[in-house]
Amino acid sequence: MMEQNKLQKILEENFPDAKIILKDLVGDQNHYSLTIEDKIFNGQTMVAQHKIVNSALREYLDSGELHALQLKTIAI
Repeated sequence: MMEQNKLQKILEENFPDAKIILKDLVGDQNHYSLTIEDKIFNGQTMVAQHKIVNSALREYLDSGELHALQLKTIAI
């Protein structure tokens, strides 16, 4: 499990200029929905955009601390 405020902080540190909307989908601190808008995604394919986010969260995804993440990225 990963507390929402911890995940929010990690995202804000990795994407300081982004608009981040993070929701705990079922209230278990294990399944999140993330929408992230950032200029870093400009010119990137959707797959590349998701890889950028997944790379920032790799440690937590690999360890299982972050179990499920529904991801939507938006280039601005």
